[in-house]
Amino acid sequence: MVRPEPCRAAPSGRERYQVTATTHPIQPLDPIRPVLSARRRWTVLAVCCLSMFLVGLDTTIVNVGLPAIGHGLGIGTRSLEWTVDAYTLVLASLLISSGALADRFGRRRVFQVGLVVFGAASLVCAIAPSVCVLIAARAVQGIGASMLSPVALAIVVNAMPDPRERAQAIGVWASVFGLSMAAGPVTGGALIAGFGWRSVFWINAPVIVAALVLSALFVPESRAPRAQRLDLPGQALLTVVIGVSVGVLIEGPRIGWASLPALVAYAIAAVAAVGFVSVESRRSEPLMDLRLYRHTVFSSAVLGAVAVFVALNVTLLLNTLYLQHARGWTPLAAGVATLPMAVGATVCAPLSGRLVGRTGPRLPLVLAGGFITVGGLCLVGLDQYTSVLLLLSAYLLIGVGFGFANAPITNTAVSGLPSTRAGVAGAITSTARQLGSALGIAIAGGLVAGTAPAGLAHASRPGWILVATCGLFLLLVAHAARPKKDTSRPTAPQSR
Repeated sequence: MVRPEPCRAAPSGRERYQVTATTHPIQPLDPIRPVLSARRRWTVLAVCCLSMFLVGLDTTIVNVGLPAIGHGLGIGTRSLEWTVDAYTLVLASLLISSGALADRFGRRRVFQVGLVVFGAASLVCAIAPSVCVLIAARAVQGIGASMLSPVALAIVVNAMPDPRERAQAIGVWASVFGLSMAAGPVTGGALIAGFGWRSVFWINAPVIVAALVLSALFVPESRAPRAQRLDLPGQALLTVVIGVSVGVLIEGPRIGWASLPALVAYAIAAVAAVGFVSVESRRSEPLMDLRLYRHTVFSSAVLGAVAVFVALNVTLLLNTLYLQHARGWTPLAAGVATLPMAVGATVCAPLSGRLVGRTGPRLPLVLAGGFITVGGLCLVGLDQYTSVLLLLSAYLLIGVGFGFANAPITNTAVSGLPSTRAGVAGAITSTARQLGSALGIAIAGGLVAGTAPAGLAHASRPGWILVATCGLFLLLVAHAARPKKDTSRPTAPQSR
């Protein structure tokens, strides 16, 4: 790992460091970089949050439109899963490498390239004549999105040299991310009701154009003083491990879990995983420093990020298929049904950030785990006639849990490591979130693939048990995040 170097000719005579990128955790502040005005700094944050909102929105906005896409293209549940997971798989695989590219070639430049790639792929999605074209375009969308999320955060941190202001900006960032994920189904339902399923991709065009113009006007260029080398072998092996593993989950019900293609896939994933560990343990600048996983707190936080997004995406997909197929609701009605989830996430995300700052990550994690567990348990007995009030209550509880979860998980991952590893910890946590999204879609789709509408409620019950289990796992993460007793202080002698 690259160690931070002190600033050259720092006016105060003291070293100053800042977190600037996903792959370069600590970089010295550039002494020749002009200080931006407060208005421009917050404008930079707004532009980058706009891109983050777009990335999060496209992770979930397609969910509510899956039945309409299936009807329009004549495809089933399994192909629909790929339209979602093609995006999240590529995004999860390339997040860390995109951060390294931005460090080397310029963050604004890579950010703008990502916007162009994402926008062009969105247009192809909107006019896709077949499911194969749609899935390929969604994968290209993931490439563009990988250049937006970590790079935009690095731009924001680079523009905010004051630690207190930077913390406020990251809090806003986390809130926008939670809002975008939760608002996707509502937005998608409204667009599909008014303009058809292709509109969920057309809507990206004006946002991309606005972000390109604003980034050219307000976002300063920045680079890492010492960029990390690209780890192409590690990147290739990580992509194979993630892609093959999720692919087996999606295709397993069709090809058979013990069939020859499935066994070959298991072997490929295992060999790639062993190769990834071998390659990463030998490189001086690995894509993913595996030594970080020796820290129990960090490992539990990464698994917690996976669990949260598994729960969210299982909820969103099962909700969409159950309400539209089993109960005959329109896409708009199914999207509106998730409004309590969006409200819960939006209200509780900033509250969670404040709680983390005051009491640490444990309390928000306990609240997140408790709410998600109760929300999942509310629907383990789901049937064709479950009351709407119970459905909305469960979605609200899960949304509240999701809102409380993001900030403490990131805090737990970062605080469990030395400060010089903070950026890397954030990058791995972001990758874990997208991996959780892909796994959630694959698992939920596998549970209900090929099921008749009348049997969807019963088939989805294991999914709600999984959601509750993810909530319980967060309670374990909260236990790992508990503050350690300070044993460095001498014990006072007892008075007689």
